[in-house]
Amino acid sequence: MNKNRYTGLFYLTPWLIGICFFVIYPFIMSLYYSFTDYSLLDEPAFIGLDNYSRMFTSDPTFWISVKATIKFVFFTVPLKLTFALLIAYIMNAKLKGIGFFRTAYYIPSILGANVAIAVLWQFLFKSDGLINMALNMIGLESIGWFSSASGAMFTIVLLRIWQFGSAMVIFLNALSEIPQELYEAASIDGASKFRQFFSVTIPQLTPIIFFNLILQLVQAFQEFEGPFLVTGGGPMKSTYLLPMYIYDSAFKNFEMGYSGALSWVLFIMIMIFTAILFKTSSKWVFYADGGK
Repeated sequence: MNKNRYTGLFYLTPWLIGICFFVIYPFIMSLYYSFTDYSLLDEPAFIGLDNYSRMFTSDPTFWISVKATIKFVFFTVPLKLTFALLIAYIMNAKLKGIGFFRTAYYIPSILGANVAIAVLWQFLFKSDGLINMALNMIGLESIGWFSSASGAMFTIVLLRIWQFGSAMVIFLNALSEIPQELYEAASIDGASKFRQFFSVTIPQLTPIIFFNLILQLVQAFQEFEGPFLVTGGGPMKSTYLLPMYIYDSAFKNFEMGYSGALSWVLFIMIMIFTAILFKTSSKWVFYADGGK
């Protein structure tokens, strides 16, 4: 028994080393650096709460990035979950060749917001890009997607929604677990497909919706690649999300201490929103055993 225990610990050793050096240690050190003036080139000097005081009282860029981040999260998370659920509901049908379409819809989540996708997105939304060409063909004027705040925000929100595959797969698996007897009973009672979706499917999926909501909320708050590669945070910092500001503070301005403080504020923001969701979940999340 002891031998098997030590064998298991041996196989866990690489994971334990990785999480200690790449998760726990940076987590603790970022908290320490947030109370220091540290430029990566000199020794960190302890300055107490000065970084936080500067952040909340004399740094307008911080509030601009917070506003942009919350706006991005507010639009992205509900739209992405809604789209993922609708596509999963359609993909749950038992049709010939449905596996191909499920794979095709999942591919964007694998690609992510890498450089190739950023180039594609810029090609689609630039002033003479494919989207504006399509608008011109139907008699509409071109839109300056990257020259207006709302247009730029729309492009990065759409990019994140386009990567709905992971949420779709989770919904798809949950849909297959819903007992068919519930739909049969609803049909006998005369419920239409539309009514069944809202009276049977949605209540049965609330635990999975809650799970996906937490995942997507955390990911949206940490969004970096999309605005960094596609809009560069512009125009006028309208898409300058907080993770971008953290990156610039650390590796462009060499203010590692201030970057650490920004990181912890972002962490606290995520924790607050997550706590609110957990607190309110008892009112709308229903479990199979009848509990909430």
